[in-house]
Amino acid sequence: MAGSKMSAPLALVLVLSVLLTGVVHAAGPEMDPYKILGVTRSASQAEIKKVYKRLAKEWHPDKNKSPGAEDMFIKITKSYEILSSEDKRANYDRYGQTDDTQPYGGNGRYGQRQEGFYFDESFFNFPFNSKNQRDFADSKYTLHFNQYVNEVVPDSYKRPYLIKITSDWCFSCIHIEPVWKEVVQEMETLGVGIGVVDVGYERRLANHLGAHRTPSILGVINGKVTFFHYAVAKEHLRQFVEDLLPQRLVEWVTDKNYLQFLSSWHELNKPHVLLFDQVPVVSLLYKLTAFAYKDYLQFGYVDQGLSETADLQKQFNINTYAPTMLVFKESIEKPADIIQAKGMKKQIIDEFMSNNRFLLVPRLVNQKLFDELCPVKQFHRRRKYCVLLITGDEETFSFGNQAFLSFASTNSKEVVRFSYVYQRLQQPLCDVFMQNKDTAEYPAQVVILERRNAAGKALFKPVTVWNGSDDDKQCLLEELERLQKDPSILVHDAMLPELNNEFASMFVIRWIYASYDYLSEVIDDILHNNWREMMPLLSLIFSALFILFGTVVVQALSDSSEDKQTKPKAKDGTKSENGSPGNGSASSRPPKKNFVEVTELTDITYMSNLVKLRPGHMNIVLVLTDASKNILLSKYAKEVYSFTGSLTLHFSFLNIDKHGEWMDTLLEYAQDAMQIDEDDVGNHKMDYTGYVLALNGHKKYLCLFKPVYTGEDIDSKSSEDEGASSGGSSRSSSRDDNPPRRSKRSRSLSTLQIHHKLDRLGLWMERLMEGTLPRYYIPTWPGLDKITTSK
Repeated sequence: MAGSKMSAPLALVLVLSVLLTGVVHAAGPEMDPYKILGVTRSASQAEIKKVYKRLAKEWHPDKNKSPGAEDMFIKITKSYEILSSEDKRANYDRYGQTDDTQPYGGNGRYGQRQEGFYFDESFFNFPFNSKNQRDFADSKYTLHFNQYVNEVVPDSYKRPYLIKITSDWCFSCIHIEPVWKEVVQEMETLGVGIGVVDVGYERRLANHLGAHRTPSILGVINGKVTFFHYAVAKEHLRQFVEDLLPQRLVEWVTDKNYLQFLSSWHELNKPHVLLFDQVPVVSLLYKLTAFAYKDYLQFGYVDQGLSETADLQKQFNINTYAPTMLVFKESIEKPADIIQAKGMKKQIIDEFMSNNRFLLVPRLVNQKLFDELCPVKQFHRRRKYCVLLITGDEETFSFGNQAFLSFASTNSKEVVRFSYVYQRLQQPLCDVFMQNKDTAEYPAQVVILERRNAAGKALFKPVTVWNGSDDDKQCLLEELERLQKDPSILVHDAMLPELNNEFASMFVIRWIYASYDYLSEVIDDILHNNWREMMPLLSLIFSALFILFGTVVVQALSDSSEDKQTKPKAKDGTKSENGSPGNGSASSRPPKKNFVEVTELTDITYMSNLVKLRPGHMNIVLVLTDASKNILLSKYAKEVYSFTGSLTLHFSFLNIDKHGEWMDTLLEYAQDAMQIDEDDVGNHKMDYTGYVLALNGHKKYLCLFKPVYTGEDIDSKSSEDEGASSGGSSRSSSRDDNPPRRSKRSRSLSTLQIHHKLDRLGLWMERLMEGTLPRYYIPTWPGLDKITTSK
């Protein structure tokens, strides 16, 4: 019995150990690029390239019909793509990273994830970026959709937001984490909003932001989303936040323009802030402060290191050893408030700005300012009264206005706020308060009011006609003292109309500035090919164009195009015997134009015409030289004319004299497309003149047309089978049968040979449209930035 009791636990332990061993083996690394290619970690690029060519030929799906050949070929191609790039190889050697967005097998330092592995990761103690193991610092910044819409977007009109898009299984997210933490710590102290969106849990918010890959970093300001496109470094992210801010937030002030800057308080109805500092650039903290208080204050900056600011520093007795901030209100001779400190913190600056948001006697220019200066009475707060001067902007009112300002500057009661309005600009409001309705022009008058509710109800009392005399001041002072003792002296009530926005005339200027900022952002998006963000703009443009032209214009254009198509059809009948555009049956659509648009493939057009080509589109590229350019382009246009009606085909040519290295590199990637013996390669340099490449930029494959000189008998030979080696032998036999001779006959014969190289291109294009041509996949498109030296 004792033996049987002991054997039960031992059997249980044995079963668990077997299960754990199986799981560990299941989770073992299977996608090591070094093991797939069979090279060591110290292998050179030449060795890796040689092994890749051999394995690619061996496992190509067109040659190897075994069930796992296609998967193995993809693994070989992916492994070569990683190890042929120094950066990707270094990332894999250091971190186990094999892809830009997620782990690709490997034995990385952060653990691995295998297909079919669904055990709880805490059981195996994975040190990964899971929901449970995620850094606690990110949890307080996590954003949800409703939180973003209701809180972040409105708050982005006061401060910019920096948002990181991440997910649980993201190696690159872990790599940028140290930089992100450092930037968050700095930006948060400056007042920048921080957010983190987990794609796995907030897919709706990620789609709303336009974030379709992880990791991504974006900025939000004024409700607008801008993506970060550069390397994740502290300096780049800091500059990104600074670039989010609008232009013209801070004005540079010197001895020459400081009077003009400070004197604009009356026109802008704002206090002005001047920061004196030794730094030649405006600090990010000051710019963020200017953005947060742009509706209340006007900001200027004085560089103390410039000789042009010496008089200004001397006038206000500025200490050169610490940054100094001055606030000017109605008086430009003496600052209303001052703060000076070596290390100005955001909390101190915010308090300083909040206490100086308004002038001593601000003008009521819109409803928003009226609501802030004269708030609605709250039951749990002290009463607040507004002393309102109804006056004009003519010269005759200037003395009374100055006297009212002088009286308000001596007021020390927090419950009373002084302000004024212009009769001419706020006529509906003035009609409510003025008692003398008969006169065409009201005299200046002072009114004390208290707002009772948000609907516009207010209690008020007209105090006196205001001329600025001592009697007027004494009368107003007595009324304010009575008000403190007895609030019921406000015997009149009325429904106040909404104030006119006096700055509405500046809408055009603000619209021009906003258009400039938006145009700059669009140009930046174009430079970075950020098409997802540009889709709303492109949709708006195309919709406007469609409405503008309308169906009538479209019908007129279609009628004219039908008339033009009759001419090429007449020409096609005469040229069909020579294999030219008469073969129009292969194209599903008739040609829309009577010519073929052929663009040159250069380093400028390389990205748009190949690498960034839309899915489903192909670029048909003719390879030529300077000597054969005119002849081949003419023949090429005739052969492909009947296929120009297809919306998915683009036509280009590549000058092999300029970009011979690119052609060699491309065909090395698709080595089995050439079928060239090593002896032939060593004997002569390949002549690619007349080759035609069908390039699919999205799926990274090509179809190859090899030219064959057919002589006068067009039907004698065929070049349909591009995978065979007949192209190379036919070419060489043509050279043997027709040796070069320095005579007019040899030159004309050579021209004839070049002309007939594209005889079978029409048949090849038909097979391309049918999808029956062999495809040669490549790991990546080589760069086209190198120019081959012409010899």
